[in-house]
Amino acid sequence: MSGTTVIVASTRVRSERSDAENRPLLEALEERGARARIEPWDADDAVAGWSAADLVAVRTTWDYSGRRDEFLAWAAGVAGSTVLQNPLPVLEWNSHKRYLVELAAAGVPVVPTRLVPAGSAPEPLGPGRVVVKPAVSAGGRGTHRGLGPELDATLSELVAAADALVQPAVESIDSDGEVSLIRLGERWSHAVRKFPGPGGFLVHEKHGGRLEDHEPTPRELDVADAALALSPAPVHAARVDLVRIDGEPVVMELELIEPELFLRRSPDAPGLLADALLATV
Repeated sequence: MSGTTVIVASTRVRSERSDAENRPLLEALEERGARARIEPWDADDAVAGWSAADLVAVRTTWDYSGRRDEFLAWAAGVAGSTVLQNPLPVLEWNSHKRYLVELAAAGVPVVPTRLVPAGSAPEPLGPGRVVVKPAVSAGGRGTHRGLGPELDATLSELVAAADALVQPAVESIDSDGEVSLIRLGERWSHAVRKFPGPGGFLVHEKHGGRLEDHEPTPRELDVADAALALSPAPVHAARVDLVRIDGEPVVMELELIEPELFLRRSPDAPGLLADALLATV
């Protein structure tokens, strides 16, 4: 939309990964006649000019999970003065992983997830291999995998500070990896398969993981559609992370806040993302 002012919210510290996500988007927005720039999400309005923008896009705000309350307060302020994408109700809902429990209750195939409330006394985890992690986290921060008895103390430490999650360890990740489906606007754009690095279980590139392009199956798309349908508001962009349990795709994460969209893997993706954003103004 010609003349539209768009601010892309990011972190204060730029990186090669954030530049790979933001630079193509800014170029695509400017090609469409928009005025676009990047600002750190925690800059105040007098500096960043949030309220003067026609649209604020939450993109690489990758440090939000350590300051969730502050982040949501910022988002509420922005939403009160301009268009915020994705919308505030989505940010509030998706920033706490209890949404996985809600997806499961609605019949969406999800990695079995137990929410352990902050301040509670967790039951012993049992002998199987499990994953424990904070209910508010991103990028694998605070995530631990091991035998239950080895992680009892870790879970107690997590719960002493905040809500936590307990999940079975998904062994297929070691061999089959994790699939990420990217939706931009009204269409599924592209997908990648992420594999953990040698000796690890986290698939993020910063933890040594690697990527390859992926062609989604009809069943993967069905599961991703079912998860995204539970979003509390329409979104301009989404990433649905899937793993396989007993050969069937299930949701590991529904990323609606600041997902890495792997724009470099698809030449059409930056334009699709820009079009999806501008359509919300």
